[in-house]
Amino acid sequence: MSQALPASQAEKLRKLGGSEARREIEYWKLRDEELFRALNTSASGLDAAEAARRFGECGSNEIPSAGRRTAVAMFTSQFKNPLIYALVFAAAVAGFLESVTEAAIIIAIVIANTLLGFSQEYKSEKAVDELRKYISYQAVVLRDGKKHSVDTKELVLGDLVNLAIGDVVPADIRLLETDELQTNESALTGESNPVDKAATPIELDNPLPHQLSNTAFMGSEVVAGSGSGLVVATGGRTYFGRVASSLSLLPPKTDFQKNIARFGNFLVKLILILTVFVFIVNSALGRGILEALLFSLALAVGIIPEALPVIITVGLSDGALRLVKKKVVVKRLEAIEDLGNVDVLCTDKTGTLTQNEITVQEIVDAEGCPRPELLNYALLCNSAIVEGDRILGNPIDVAIWKHARNTSFDENSLNEFHHVHEIPFGAGRRRMSSVVESHDGMLLISKGAPEAILDVSTGGCDDKASPLLLAKAEVKSLIDKYGQAGRRLIALGYKKVDRKPNYSAEDERDLTFIGLLVLSDPLKEDATHAISRLGSLGIRLKILSGDDPVVTADVCRQLGINVHGRVITGTDVQNMQGGELQRAVEDSDVFGRVTPEQKYAIVEALRKNGHVVGFLGDGVNDAPALRLADAGISVDSGVQVAKEAASIILLEKSLDVIADGVAEGRRAFGNMMKYIMNTTSANFGNMFTVALASLFLPFIPLLPSQILLTNLVSDAPLLTISTDNLDDEGLGKPRRWNIGWISRFMVFFGLISSIFDVVTISSLVYLLGAGPRLFRTGWFIESALSEIFVTFSIRTRRKFFKSKPSNLMILAAATVSAATLAIVYSPIGALFEFIPLPPWFLSLILGILLIYFLLVEMMKHLFFSRYEI
Repeated sequence: MSQALPASQAEKLRKLGGSEARREIEYWKLRDEELFRALNTSASGLDAAEAARRFGECGSNEIPSAGRRTAVAMFTSQFKNPLIYALVFAAAVAGFLESVTEAAIIIAIVIANTLLGFSQEYKSEKAVDELRKYISYQAVVLRDGKKHSVDTKELVLGDLVNLAIGDVVPADIRLLETDELQTNESALTGESNPVDKAATPIELDNPLPHQLSNTAFMGSEVVAGSGSGLVVATGGRTYFGRVASSLSLLPPKTDFQKNIARFGNFLVKLILILTVFVFIVNSALGRGILEALLFSLALAVGIIPEALPVIITVGLSDGALRLVKKKVVVKRLEAIEDLGNVDVLCTDKTGTLTQNEITVQEIVDAEGCPRPELLNYALLCNSAIVEGDRILGNPIDVAIWKHARNTSFDENSLNEFHHVHEIPFGAGRRRMSSVVESHDGMLLISKGAPEAILDVSTGGCDDKASPLLLAKAEVKSLIDKYGQAGRRLIALGYKKVDRKPNYSAEDERDLTFIGLLVLSDPLKEDATHAISRLGSLGIRLKILSGDDPVVTADVCRQLGINVHGRVITGTDVQNMQGGELQRAVEDSDVFGRVTPEQKYAIVEALRKNGHVVGFLGDGVNDAPALRLADAGISVDSGVQVAKEAASIILLEKSLDVIADGVAEGRRAFGNMMKYIMNTTSANFGNMFTVALASLFLPFIPLLPSQILLTNLVSDAPLLTISTDNLDDEGLGKPRRWNIGWISRFMVFFGLISSIFDVVTISSLVYLLGAGPRLFRTGWFIESALSEIFVTFSIRTRRKFFKSKPSNLMILAAATVSAATLAIVYSPIGALFEFIPLPPWFLSLILGILLIYFLLVEMMKHLFFSRYEI
């Protein structure tokens, strides 16, 4: 007789449930009477009063929604970005200086980006709602000794629940009785094969979900048999509930989001330093407090790359449109940047590396020799429904019929057999049988797991029904050989029987073991090419599979993926402590039998190690890792919650399609960096020179309105940079944001720009003896055109004539350059206090610009060879 559990522990289990209770009381180890005492219930179920009390104490059996944000909170969060602060500041200054056009453009940029970000975040909140669809609405519960149909939300710890075929398990249930019970746990573990369930205690410490054969998990589906058991966890305390809890929290910032924030902080610091310095110096020189303030503020605005949000949005939108043609839908535009920067891609093997379709690879006898004629027995013992070209049934029976048709099997040969009786598949027996009759008599044919057929066989290998005792070792060796190669096996056996009214599982004995069906999930035809292509893009592939480690390793070896000695299992991951997992994810590329929580932990460890991580998944179990990854990728055929958690949806589950997305992301990132390099270096150089010149000139070098106009004109042609061509070397590896590298580029080329600004200033002062209006006109033309021209040099690491820019970019540069001159030589120039320049001096400016371009062309090779982004 078992010893009663301490009352204190029983109370903890009753109150806590879920993961906390699992640490207090290991319910999977308990016998029935121990579990009843621990949960303070009985075989008659809870009484109504106790159920109501527990409901009030533990709450509703629902997916938790804590942590969700209101629409207002999501909208206001869009402004929590230093770059947005800088743009709002720039708009305010422009409006104060009566530059209405500049202010309107900046505000429009801020509003467009805010609305885009809000709409994407609002959609992502629907992920938790989708999870609720996986929970059945009614459950059959025993209360007060009677069966009741109750809303699943009302289930409480200790409820005695009945399960039948078609039910979605409404809570975590420790099974007390089972009758050939099987559940589909793909929503939890990612493995699509039905899982056999039993009511026997399990003597394991800290078991993984797939090891808990005596527990039916919330969200899984009953596909065969029936059972009953006690609720041991509800709502957010279930395994399934923890998936929902992770989705209800705010997703972590992706690599792109973190780096755009760093860049914004960098600009804010630069603006503050420049503004304070220029204001103090000009005030000290007696320029007047107000004049010095307006001038310093205009300089600060001049540093800000106002068009950056537009460049990013347009570039990513163009990339998204191109990806749609390649069967990729982007839900969140910045995800394209994250995908382009990915250096580690995590994916399952099923449906990605393999076709996710069971096929019959070969048919052999007990000695391993090919025996295709045994297909006849497999078709006679088969529950599939064949209607012309349609074949319906369980995947293995369907695969057998497809194999028959692919091998031109004569289906008419089956007509000589008459089906008499079928003994259905049983989870405990792990086999099914059919009784058929022909002119030669009656046969009982069994099909099932090799061990299950071998255990009830006494003869085999040939038609003489020789004793199998000596041959069993050889057959087991053959089974092990196929198992180590990652193959799934179905065994066949038969015997002659006499006619009788009924047949049962008791008749499945004294069989002749005749052979094996070798099954496989074929590799995708493009898998090898796609893996090679990802490698050429500098992406390391990691396989995170819920499947058997041996099967996973075999698939990986066939595709040339290095297993590094052995597959890391979910048990290995669970037992890792401290920084062991972070080291393991660097050393190993293949993980088998891992749970959703472990996939999440692996992705988290990779991110902590500094990787930009992509994750491909299509099940509910993949949702937490999809949300955590920098680039969460799902497929159109995946469950809705996975698609909601992901930021990129594939219309075709293919690594090759992902490689297309990576290339588009890198193209968008490369063109964005061209804008940042150009505008930060040019703006810094121009503003540095203006600030410096203000110390020595008797007047302000450029009026605030002229500074803003220069900024606007020079940015205009760069709006087409998203259409630019990217050199092949820009696609070869991930290129991440590097604020240190950007600042070095800005200073290096900004100072080169300043040198030629000084040359222009000297020419204006000493050759023309220019007054304020003529000086400002000359410098406006030189500043605007220099930024436009130099773009064609720094856009490529090659010699400029060996890298062709896009036609639209060339056209935009020519148009804006002509417009810059038109402003000066038209009545519009008077509005900005410009005057026409003498033709010879205009030619001198163009000559200075040519020398500037050639010097930048030479110096860029020195810079790029010394500093790598």
